[in-house]
Amino acid sequence: MPHQQSDLQGRWRTICLTRQCIVVFSVTLCILLFSISWHNYKDTEWHSFTIFSCKQEHKVSPRRQPVNLFQNVKLQRMQYDKPDAFKPPRADVLMVTPWFAPIVWNGTFNRDILNAQFHQINVRVGLTVFAIKKYIMFLKTFIETAEKFFMVGHKVNYYVFTDHANETFNFTLAEGRQLVILGVPAYKRWQDVTMRRMEMIRDFAMKRFINEIDYLVCVDVDMAFYHDVGVEILSNVFGALHPGFFMASNKQFTYERRPQSVAYIPSGFGDFYYAGGNFGGVIEEVIKLTNYCHNAMMMDKEKNIEALWHDESYLNKYFLSRKPTKILSPEYIWNDYYGSPAVVKKKRFAGIEKNYKDVRFRREFND
Repeated sequence: MPHQQSDLQGRWRTICLTRQCIVVFSVTLCILLFSISWHNYKDTEWHSFTIFSCKQEHKVSPRRQPVNLFQNVKLQRMQYDKPDAFKPPRADVLMVTPWFAPIVWNGTFNRDILNAQFHQINVRVGLTVFAIKKYIMFLKTFIETAEKFFMVGHKVNYYVFTDHANETFNFTLAEGRQLVILGVPAYKRWQDVTMRRMEMIRDFAMKRFINEIDYLVCVDVDMAFYHDVGVEILSNVFGALHPGFFMASNKQFTYERRPQSVAYIPSGFGDFYYAGGNFGGVIEEVIKLTNYCHNAMMMDKEKNIEALWHDESYLNKYFLSRKPTKILSPEYIWNDYYGSPAVVKKKRFAGIEKNYKDVRFRREFND
């Protein structure tokens, strides 16, 4: 009997020891697996959203610092007329799209309220233009009127793409605003310039602009600012209604109608016709837009196709599927060729009168 008890006790100790070993082994295995998973996980884009704190290896753009969730919110007391839900500011124009994107018309916004909002985030805006060959003649007027009317009171980088990079440019700029000259090739045809600008904007945006600005606005240089153009235009991604088609049906739009083209839009499709001379958004979205347009152009080029209205055709195809989050009225890209319709209260940004045969590249008229 004592021998049996001793044998039972020995067996029991063996069982307990085995269980302890299993527990220790399981815990060790879990720790090992967790360590391996954490080592691979901490370098991914999701790591910044975890509650754990550790040093990230990748560089963070100075314009893209992590959000401080505990930052004090400073409430600014402003006096302005209370909005009336039953009295829209404009009844003569469409003010919002079916996908809830606002359309910016004169009288539909309060710039003081908007400025206060954007000053809180210390916004910096980039403005691109292409001053190639004879189009350099428009740069002086463009910059001088921009200083007077574009994003007044905000930080602005003027990005001028030009083949005259070695020339001296003297402009008096307000504090917080700077002129950046970017040397680019001079193509033989103006069509090649307008087609290649999507590629150049994309490449510089990825390499440089993304570290310097929050929003990028891309416009034509043969234009001038005649009234204030401010932060009311800024959004995730925006386009502008072409002044020649904002009162037309989509069957009248000059979309690319050849099915062989990547820019093809069938008759009866399309929301608006967007002008190629004014688009933009947050820098990441502009990179996506310009990358799509450039790649689409290259695909067509392999098939020896050039879209009807060049980069504008691809821009319209992009906005057909990827709706802009804000749309600018024709006030923001007017041309006096279209007269003075009553709905266009202010011609804020408009083309300069010129003879195209004098400024465009001669070869196109010989082809």
